[in-house]
Amino acid sequence: MVVLPAEAILADPLSPDTKPALPSTPPRAPRRLLTAMAALLLTAALLAAVHQARPAPYGDRLTVHARVQHLTPHLRIQRAAVEAYDRATGGVRWRYTREGRRPLTVLHARGEAITLWNDGLVTDTDGTSVRWHRALPAVADWLPAHGGTGVLRPLGRGILAVVTPRRIAAYRTADGDLRWVLPARKGCLFRPERALHRGRALLVAQPCRRAAWTTQLVAIDDLGRITPHRTPLGNEIPGH
Repeated sequence: MVVLPAEAILADPLSPDTKPALPSTPPRAPRRLLTAMAALLLTAALLAAVHQARPAPYGDRLTVHARVQHLTPHLRIQRAAVEAYDRATGGVRWRYTREGRRPLTVLHARGEAITLWNDGLVTDTDGTSVRWHRALPAVADWLPAHGGTGVLRPLGRGILAVVTPRRIAAYRTADGDLRWVLPARKGCLFRPERALHRGRALLVAQPCRRAAWTTQLVAIDDLGRITPHRTPLGNEIPGH
């Protein structure tokens, strides 16, 4: 027989002296999880604020005032803006500007506005969004003095020619894809203001200091330079 001490028999099993110690602070794992979640929410809020404060690409500002279906608006340049307006009422449907830039000329093509800006950028907008941007190389010194006359030339079949002194570049108006480039001959320069359409061809003057007159005129169409027995690539969008 086992005999227990009297103090062990009389002791209260639920007394403070005999209760197991309870943790006074929460476990570390939940606290770390809460801290991580709070940091994540704060980071997301900061990223959203930065995104809202970020300037629009290329300084674009497109303001839509009214959408009218089945009618083609007219285009005009008003100071530093391109505007589409209703000729009958004069009401402005949309207004497009670029911060710190000025439009030189605008071309109406298939219900869209193609604009040449004084920094050498060509843009395309359908009045609801700016669809593409293309930068022209080596025009910084020439373009401000020239003023953009004759630079934008439609070639038909959804192709736009951009004529500058050193090259002619052709873009697909549907997506801005560069289709072909024709450089000027050595010692020669293209003259955009001296280009004219003859049927489906565009004749572009290419004055040269020492060359026969036959080399001082170039004929192009949507497929490139017109030459005998050429085999050009097509301009269709893949999959169409």
